[in-house]
Amino acid sequence: ILLGHYAILMGLIQRFPSNSLAVAQTESGKVRGYIQEGVHTYKGIPYAVADRFEPPRPPEPWHDVRFMGYYGATCPLDFEPIAARGNGIGMFALQNDWGYPNENCHSLNVWTQHIGDNSRRPVMVWIHGGGYDYGSSHELPFYDGVNLSKTGDVVVVSVNHRLNILGFLDLSQYGDKYYDSANVGLLDLVASLEWVQRNIAEFGGDPDNVTLFGQSGGGGKITALLNSPVAKGLFKRAIIQSGSFASDILDAELAQGISAKVLTGLELGPEQVDRLQSIPYHDLLAAGNSAIAQQRQEAAALGTTINAAIWGPVRDDHFLPFGLFSPEATALMNDVTIMIGTTKTEFSGMASAATGEDMAATEAAIHKRYPGRAAEYIDALMHAYPGTTKPSDYLAIDFRFRAGAVRDANALVQNGHRQTYMYLFAWESPIDEGALKAMHCMELPFVFNNIHLGKELTGGGQEAHVLAKKVSAAWVSFTATGSPNAEGLPDWPVYTTDDRATMVFNDTSEVRHNHDRELLDIVGGDRQ
Repeated sequence: ILLGHYAILMGLIQRFPSNSLAVAQTESGKVRGYIQEGVHTYKGIPYAVADRFEPPRPPEPWHDVRFMGYYGATCPLDFEPIAARGNGIGMFALQNDWGYPNENCHSLNVWTQHIGDNSRRPVMVWIHGGGYDYGSSHELPFYDGVNLSKTGDVVVVSVNHRLNILGFLDLSQYGDKYYDSANVGLLDLVASLEWVQRNIAEFGGDPDNVTLFGQSGGGGKITALLNSPVAKGLFKRAIIQSGSFASDILDAELAQGISAKVLTGLELGPEQVDRLQSIPYHDLLAAGNSAIAQQRQEAAALGTTINAAIWGPVRDDHFLPFGLFSPEATALMNDVTIMIGTTKTEFSGMASAATGEDMAATEAAIHKRYPGRAAEYIDALMHAYPGTTKPSDYLAIDFRFRAGAVRDANALVQNGHRQTYMYLFAWESPIDEGALKAMHCMELPFVFNNIHLGKELTGGGQEAHVLAKKVSAAWVSFTATGSPNAEGLPDWPVYTTDDRATMVFNDTSEVRHNHDRELLDIVGGDRQ
């Protein structure tokens, strides 16, 4: 009994900060974390500092021991669109925490089971979603890295960086000072990966075995890093989760036209560009939003569309000089093992609620959407997803993200890449009578093995816990070995353009071959 009480007491002591526990040396100074469930935890470690629109640089060294027990500041955001969403089921499911905003947002978090033991563990660097405008390393509760670190004794890192107009306003036409301004949000990520290279061994990590994994906008950022000569050599593997949405990078001429409109909207001349560095953020953001609206109106008047994120990666002559997954870009990533995947319904599941479970209304919507091919669509859908039973399932399948994943994987293989894997997350949440289906973000609590922190999204049932162990094990296996094959899953072969092998995650997971080729062809989404 006494030994049991002693063990409990020691566990409590380790859970809370101590002057002697969890102290690690970084290049800038010593940091002190805390131990949670046997995992050394560090939050808010500064990896860089930066002036507005300028590249990141190392932080000033410190001489004391800094306590890193809470998350760092988040990049300032445009909260009006968030408030306009209301408090719907999606907001309930995700439980977003927007943090405290500050432009000094260059921090990262580390979870590791051991420090100072001279081991070299695989490293997983999480890049958060939210497009290129929103999000942070702790926005969603299941981003916590404790359980993932314990899943396979890996070191987990997550990163905050500049977003929206702060990360992607192209001022390069106004002088060398702003040469990199178009992509400083991505240069922040490069700086964080350089920090990992120089410091992660102190946290028990292997700088030669780093895997990037990110979802939605995070997957898009990883895509940009894969295609950038500047990021080459900073990571060994990459997992793009629901991030294959962009078919192009924003053209520099268009990006610079937007920045010119920002200056005009603020009644500034080109010679006054430096004043942008001190204008209050929300005034700057308002000018940016107005410039974007003008640009879209001009494009519509010309009968054209903008196929890339405006606040997002910009094509230039040094950071992103090539087209996405072009032969030149693919040559940069031929030694990087890549996993690409999506969820079954992404954003389409909620959209299917327009017809609800009324089969007649659903059939009418199918005929309207695919005139002359409705019967083919239904047949192809039943072949691709034989478990389709509810009327709402017929219109809920995602084609944008899945088609983008196929497009990117095909480009990789056709350009000589031979280390690509594909997955589809098809498990559907029981929340709100199944309304969420396999929505965007659904796989995240499973990847982090944090079902208990995502009960509002997953329901927290036993089936979810069982699948989470398999999914997180696959991510860890991929990180450690380059293969996602893991216990409890069928054999997972590499992707080829001939059979498009795809691991379909569900209560019973299976590998499907070319399961939706015909369906993608019918909907016009099979982008070769």
